[in-house]
Amino acid sequence: MALYEVLIIGSPEANQIAAITKQLEDVAKVMSLEVPDDLSILTTLDLQRRSPKATTLALYFGGDPTVDVDAVNQLETAKVPIVPVVEQGKSVTAAVPHEIAHTNACLIDAGDDTLEALASVSLEVLGLLHRQRRIFISYRRTDSREAALQLFDELSSRGFDVFLDTHDIRPAEAFQEMLWHRLSDCDVTVMLDTKDYFGSKWTAQELGRSQALGIQILRVIWPEHSGSRHLSLSDTVRLTPDDLDASNRLRPELLAVIAKKAEALRSRSIATRHLDLVGRLKSEVVRIGGQFEGIGAYRSVSLTLPGGRRLEAYPMVGVPTADMLNDIQDKASKAGHGRFPCLVYNHIGIRPAWIDHLRWLDAQISSVRTLKVSDAGWELVEWDE
Repeated sequence: MALYEVLIIGSPEANQIAAITKQLEDVAKVMSLEVPDDLSILTTLDLQRRSPKATTLALYFGGDPTVDVDAVNQLETAKVPIVPVVEQGKSVTAAVPHEIAHTNACLIDAGDDTLEALASVSLEVLGLLHRQRRIFISYRRTDSREAALQLFDELSSRGFDVFLDTHDIRPAEAFQEMLWHRLSDCDVTVMLDTKDYFGSKWTAQELGRSQALGIQILRVIWPEHSGSRHLSLSDTVRLTPDDLDASNRLRPELLAVIAKKAEALRSRSIATRHLDLVGRLKSEVVRIGGQFEGIGAYRSVSLTLPGGRRLEAYPMVGVPTADMLNDIQDKASKAGHGRFPCLVYNHIGIRPAWIDHLRWLDAQISSVRTLKVSDAGWELVEWDE
């Protein structure tokens, strides 16, 4: 029985079904999920095979609003989230049944043959990706400030929370501390690789920390520059002289290309960092004589400590928040596994004041706790007493 199901209904074209299927299968592979055993991709014909125990999402491809109305009603009764998918520029209310016409739609570009943004939305709704969509722009102000500002505007317009040092660090805040805190919470680093990129200790450290944290890096190489230090990063956009104007501003069409590549890297980035957390946690649990019992719903991990205490660990990428703890409480309650839930995270780069805040939350909320993965071994021994 699959843990997750994606139901494709409405009026999808054959190439759209193929594109979204490929995207979901590719991400599932990175997340160590098997298709169809863990993640099933279904159509209207499979509606009756839908598992009531699986976490399910429906994608309604707009076109003829009279198609699959019965399926929409059935899914709404079952409280399955339905995402309307409509081409940019077309009327949502004219393309989907009125039952879902006022649900915020995912707008796709005409001719989009990848559907990467739709795949990200799907994984967010299923709980496999966090809903925050954060990007860090690493650049030299003296070389590429105008391009960085362009990317800030473009990515922000596409729903990303973009970190740009000139916009996001307030006066009187500790610059370096805040920089690393925000970087640790990002999914993708966009590196504007100019000839003097490594002329600043900050950019060198931003790149190094991104690599150390497992953050995927999109490298944009400036014209007539072979690329700094022959780095092999996640993906690359190589610019030509015609791609920049006299003010070092990017050609508008390139902004969309960079944004799509960043979107494609996001799910891979979160998946690899999540797997790293799980691997490190498993190592610590086994080292103290506990049992690592496998992956469950919402990518949680079932553990039994040496003394018999049963835990359900929820590895979380980025900076933990009170909302995340509340969400874990809800998931644990719905799962009904009877295990004590905990949020596992990597504390590297997170501000000391925020770590203190998490300790305070642990003291206030007795039904769920946070756990630094680096401290898991000795701390779990204390939990087991």
